[in-house]
Amino acid sequence: MPEEELKEVFVHLRNQMRVYEEIGLDPPPLSNAALTYLQFGLQGGMTSSKRVRDQNSLQALRSFIGDCRRCKLHKGRTHLVFGEGSPQAELVFVGEGPGRDEDLVGKPFVGEAGKLLTKIIENGMAVSRKSVYICNVVKCRPPNNRDPERDEIETCIPFLKQQLRILQPKVICTLGRIAGQALLGEDFRITRERGNWHTLGDTPLMPTYHPAYLLRNPSAKRHVWEDVQKIMRRLGLEVKKNG
Repeated sequence: MPEEELKEVFVHLRNQMRVYEEIGLDPPPLSNAALTYLQFGLQGGMTSSKRVRDQNSLQALRSFIGDCRRCKLHKGRTHLVFGEGSPQAELVFVGEGPGRDEDLVGKPFVGEAGKLLTKIIENGMAVSRKSVYICNVVKCRPPNNRDPERDEIETCIPFLKQQLRILQPKVICTLGRIAGQALLGEDFRITRERGNWHTLGDTPLMPTYHPAYLLRNPSAKRHVWEDVQKIMRRLGLEVKKNG
């Protein structure tokens, strides 16, 4: 099909999607990949994934995401939660998705689980929260804090991976099962693999329990501290013998 005809088809389909959304209907029955491609748009024949990778700064990536409506999670969100921290961070924490408190303010890990994560960073690691980077697998809150669904993760994961490419941290720490599976594969099991080093590309990755899990199971804090100590040693940070 000639390029001009392809663009006409694309514009027609995209306009139809907007009409569906305006009248409150679900998108037409297309695959998630096709819907994502339509929502990203055509520019010079580039695929959506390449367009994501063309965003070479956090600011440019955030601008590219815009008022995202690429999956159904946008319908219930208050704020999109992109991520927060230092662009020069050596350590990146990755959670699963925003909760209620995060959705209200547009920042990651600000609720009770976030306070515990901050305590781990500042009291345990003795570094400033501002010196690390914190983000999530999905950028919008799932309804009732349910797990993100496969299509939602597939739509949002290119943004997370590009954040990591831009940041180029020395270590990534995934928090909980969902983040571990999103970056390491569906076979990942948090109880089996936390505390063991993995790699994402060339970057060392340490999975550990999510702070929300620690609030429900305080006895697991010991395991997380062990994992954090391994991260600290990899980063060349002093580990106090008394923890």
